[in-house]
Amino acid sequence: MPDTDMTVTADDGTLLAGTLTRPAGPGPHPAVVLLHGSGPLDRDGNTRSLPLGLGGPLADALAAAGVATLRYDRRGAGATPGNWQESGFTDNREDASAAVRALRAHPDVRAGSVGVVGHSEGALHGMTLAARGEVAAVALLAGFAGTGEAAFRWQAASVFRGLPAPVRLLRRPLGALGERVLARIGRTTTDVARVAGKEVNARWMREMLVHDSRADLAAVTVPALAVTGDKDIQVDPADLDVMRRLVPGGGIETHRVPDLTHLLRRDAGRPTIRSYKRLLREPVDADVLALVAEWLGSRLGESGLSESRLGESGLSESRLGESGLSESRLGGPAHDPRDERRATRP
Repeated sequence: MPDTDMTVTADDGTLLAGTLTRPAGPGPHPAVVLLHGSGPLDRDGNTRSLPLGLGGPLADALAAAGVATLRYDRRGAGATPGNWQESGFTDNREDASAAVRALRAHPDVRAGSVGVVGHSEGALHGMTLAARGEVAAVALLAGFAGTGEAAFRWQAASVFRGLPAPVRLLRRPLGALGERVLARIGRTTTDVARVAGKEVNARWMREMLVHDSRADLAAVTVPALAVTGDKDIQVDPADLDVMRRLVPGGGIETHRVPDLTHLLRRDAGRPTIRSYKRLLREPVDADVLALVAEWLGSRLGESGLSESRLGESGLSESRLGESGLSESRLGGPAHDPRDERRATRP
């Protein structure tokens, strides 16, 4: 699929270096911005120690479904200047908003048919952009519904359960250390601070810990897809139920995928962070890529939103929740919003 360089100018003038992948054939095309998880991630979602490799495969799958994709290097990563530790959670969100605006202005993109795909932290920013009416559809991969602090505590407990038995014996002292670290971060006032002997992105952590994604979910009025694996140890898969309750009008389709991990690879064994290195040698799950691509191709490709209607759903109620994949291909049932409407219909 044709790839070209594309630079996004952030609100403060920082140039975010990226890649635009377009479908074959003439435009303008529907398009999405891909938003990655936390850390100094490049446009493909990679760091030196954790090469997720999501960008290329997802962009190719979307292009095959007729959707263009913009992905960019975060501040201080790849070809984008800056120091990632000095960037706040809200900075990342506004950079995402700038990327959406730049994509809508591109001559090969249909301005009213621009959405976002967010993974992990990127899913949280996707919720906000959808709530603010800046996109026509949103796909949420491994996002959470609640406060950042609650998600952080759930993740810490979940990861801890998968550690070796000798480490688990230190639960109380390690738990006390974690509480001291959270308290220390809460007292910081700078972008970067030394906590427990290590420099950390303190402003990002302060902003993330108090962020509550439930308010955004309750304000989403565009078609939404949420996918989380039942082997995810970084976000609670049960949050899919919370999302379904919060998004108005049953406007979200949810999938809890058997054996899928936070890395978007499947693992038949016990989920543990110690398996991450092994899992990253495998490709991103093909069925998840196909689900996201077909869902977005359907929502954006056929019913884009006009400039004046961004923030409103461009799809009829009867089409919300239609999955591009059968249940058997993902290995588990999708929650179709229409099922609830049928159950309550007189």
